[in-house]
Amino acid sequence: MKNEKYCLLSNDVETTSLWHNTLRDESGYKVLKEGMPLLLDLYAKYNVKSTFFFTGYMAKLYPEVVKMVIPYGHEVGSHGLLHTKEHGFDVMSLEKQINHLKESKDILENIIGEEIISFRAPALRVSNDTALALEKTGYKIDSSVASQRFDMFMSFGGLKKLNWLTAPRLPYRTSKNTLFKKGEGSIIEIPLSASLIPYLSTTMRIFPNFTAFQRKVLAYETSKNGKPIVFITHPNEFIDEMDEERQINKRSKNVVSAFLQDTLRSKLKMKNLGPKGIPIYEREIKYFDEHKFKFSTIKNYCKQTGLLK
Repeated sequence: MKNEKYCLLSNDVETTSLWHNTLRDESGYKVLKEGMPLLLDLYAKYNVKSTFFFTGYMAKLYPEVVKMVIPYGHEVGSHGLLHTKEHGFDVMSLEKQINHLKESKDILENIIGEEIISFRAPALRVSNDTALALEKTGYKIDSSVASQRFDMFMSFGGLKKLNWLTAPRLPYRTSKNTLFKKGEGSIIEIPLSASLIPYLSTTMRIFPNFTAFQRKVLAYETSKNGKPIVFITHPNEFIDEMDEERQINKRSKNVVSAFLQDTLRSKLKMKNLGPKGIPIYEREIKYFDEHKFKFSTIKNYCKQTGLLK
């Protein structure tokens, strides 16, 4: 077990339209009909077992999008209830966080008939209350902390995400009071891969050559200390809405924030958007397949490594 190298490919599933920079039910439908089939076919080609984090809203809107991953042996996790700016876990009270976590869990469990134990916060936004909220609602695993990632000011909740810089790199049991530190709490943290720049499909599409180099650096780290590769993608990155007239939705009233988080970020995200992003993603998967990494769901990784009893 000590010599095994793990690659944990994960997917955040929501109704976000990158083309329009807003949430749209129509985009969720395209994810169901276009993005998800492309991803599932790619994973099947390499016998990848992955974790899909669904928002409760998306799951309730299109239950089929959740059901379709089960025959492939993938894990279903919660991505909260809503992916709106106002409902970030870094701004909600403890009570609201508990309500969102419980409702999302109930929606997903009613669809698949299995217990949901893994969580990832929308936009990776969490507060010190989130550890307690997860414990109180029966979750056991979190994957919202991007250790040593340094692009937080390009997204909402940037100041609280400064905690990423000092968070442990290897998986750990969290403190009861915060997800960012080790402790004696009940929640297992599986940090996302980063080397200041995040290792995820958005960066991969924008800077594919840099990502290919970054992947080798992270793989070398794994060979030295066993840290699993934890990659995020979104099926909405592989849908095509470019035939629709585009208007970038501004979500912040602050001029600087609106430029960084909406205008600039949205324009960058257009590169290799749609089905043409799939071959770029396949290149990443093929590398880990050829280098004998073990593809696993986050839950099974925790079981196989003894983190989850």
